[in-house]
Amino acid sequence: MKLTIPKSDLARVLTNVGRVVEARNTIQILSAIKLTATDGRLTVTGTDLDIVATDAAAATVTASGAVCVDAKTLADIAKKASGDISLSEDKGRLTVKSGRSQFTLPTLPADDFPSLDGGKFDATFDIDLAALFAPVAFAISTEETRFYLNGIFMHVQDGNLRAVATDGHRLSRNIGPSVPEFTGVIVPRKTVSLLPKGMVTVSVSSQKIRIEAGDFVLVSKLIDGTFPDYQRVIPTGNDKKIVFGSDDMRQAAGRVSVVSSERGRAVKLSFAEGTAALTVNNPDQGSASDEIVVAYDGEPIDIGFNAAYLTELVGIFPAGDIQLALADSGSPAVFTSEKAPWLLAVLMPMRV
Repeated sequence: MKLTIPKSDLARVLTNVGRVVEARNTIQILSAIKLTATDGRLTVTGTDLDIVATDAAAATVTASGAVCVDAKTLADIAKKASGDISLSEDKGRLTVKSGRSQFTLPTLPADDFPSLDGGKFDATFDIDLAALFAPVAFAISTEETRFYLNGIFMHVQDGNLRAVATDGHRLSRNIGPSVPEFTGVIVPRKTVSLLPKGMVTVSVSSQKIRIEAGDFVLVSKLIDGTFPDYQRVIPTGNDKKIVFGSDDMRQAAGRVSVVSSERGRAVKLSFAEGTAALTVNNPDQGSASDEIVVAYDGEPIDIGFNAAYLTELVGIFPAGDIQLALADSGSPAVFTSEKAPWLLAVLMPMRV
């Protein structure tokens, strides 16, 4: 293998692919990326056995070939190179040159690199998947014992694609465009974090998802589990409707949570006609209170939320008014916005 490639192009593809490679590996090949030079292009591939990322860039290829080399080392060289980079492999060593700099790196056989190729997909469609997942991802669970909650549930209902995530304390559901029917799947947290922005082509089966954005291709295994019937968690009879400004609530919650404990982080919201009082009482660090103007004309009602959860949840909606629907102080609360009619969030209350 022998080629020359602009520094910026090599650095870009190595960064895109390198995010899949785990920093610590007991299997040496998983710390490496695969370089494939052919037909005027360099293709770079990385994997962690669950996800395979591939990207490519134009290069001047004088000798085709494929080889594996340590991902981090080559990425560091590319970032610090002074100009165009030449790569040449001979007798198990990869020589990297840029300007007056030269590096010789050990290699591994390309045939040893794992692959996720094979299998058919049940549906293919174009969508801005990162935008669909963005207001949902915050609710992905990090609790490994309930592994089926460690991702975003993506399914089709009433002809439209839906994305849902929950950790048992909060839930977020976003509705996207019309797409072909397929069996619902759970996209892992890491895969969600690697999604490119903008329109992509998505292909999905019961075991894998493939995301294609130009030369960048991401193929990932899916979580093998059953997502709970989340619709049973979404209250439909919450009759107490309160409207507040998203910035007002987020900033007030942030101010009073300064004195909240790390464990509880509970903030009490007391809603009365036209106002919402936010209070935090912490025996160790004191107390705090704040007040914002809201649109509400019902009976006074108190409810407690995790302050961090409340702040993060409010932040997923567009700036402007948010409607909070309550039944009582012990039931799940529903958040919606006229500016994002496709988006809904549920937050479980806390005792305060």
